[in-house]
Amino acid sequence: MLVTSRELLIDAQKNKYAVGAFNVENMDMVLAVLNAAEETHSPVIMQTTPGTVKYAGTDMYFANINAAAKRASVPVVCHLDHGNSFGMAVKAFHTGYTSIMIDGSKLPFEENIALTKSVVDVCHSGCINIPVEAELGRVGGKEDELVNSGNNPYTDPKEAAEFVERTGCDSLAVAVGTAHGVYKGVPQISFDVLAKIHEVVNIPLVLHGTSGVPDEQVIKCVSMGMCKVNYATDLRIAYTYGVKKYMQENPGVFDPKKYGSYGIEEVKRYVTGRMKVIGSCGHI
Repeated sequence: MLVTSRELLIDAQKNKYAVGAFNVENMDMVLAVLNAAEETHSPVIMQTTPGTVKYAGTDMYFANINAAAKRASVPVVCHLDHGNSFGMAVKAFHTGYTSIMIDGSKLPFEENIALTKSVVDVCHSGCINIPVEAELGRVGGKEDELVNSGNNPYTDPKEAAEFVERTGCDSLAVAVGTAHGVYKGVPQISFDVLAKIHEVVNIPLVLHGTSGVPDEQVIKCVSMGMCKVNYATDLRIAYTYGVKKYMQENPGVFDPKKYGSYGIEEVKRYVTGRMKVIGSCGHI
């Protein structure tokens, strides 16, 4: 069933686990993530970035995720990840997405507040109250065309408290030392910063750039208030690995269903493992 992220993240916050948010690039990935969620009895968020939306459109991806949700016995969220403009956020909202992120983290503080609040005002209007995720601070690396390389890599706790109060956002992605993309070394999360943010912010917190972060660090983040954990890069790697492996063993095959099924299996295996780490299994 298709639901908003609000009820899922509130339950995760209350029961000290996190909901996995997985970037899906095509129908195969949607099927893989759904299969993992069904087998582990986990709530799940499927999300698309601006680059993914540019490839096929919000309507195409929403149709895929919505169809999966109708089949599912677990709650499924269709989320816009890193919405990079008011227009994109509103388009996803009108398409039917059940959770919206507006990422104004590259903007000055006041401009980020203004942009985020404008999206919140739309998404919270009328009888359709769709939750909004915002971002404050600079998560490093690259997510599609979005590149963050700010001098201060961490979210300021005082600013976070003010930001949440003034924007009315429903969840907040914070920068605590992770980065998008492939890590060149072992990431070092600042748990001191996370603890200070958690003390002054009462809405669910979101961890971005989690692909490649050691399990013990992810588990500790969840125990300290991270309620939504994002994965993107490693899903792409898993899917590509499965397809390449099949084609190397069967170079004469030209049926996409054949090699696609190997990609699906690799993504499912990876997602299942992540759901176990963040503690979402059995929470339906």
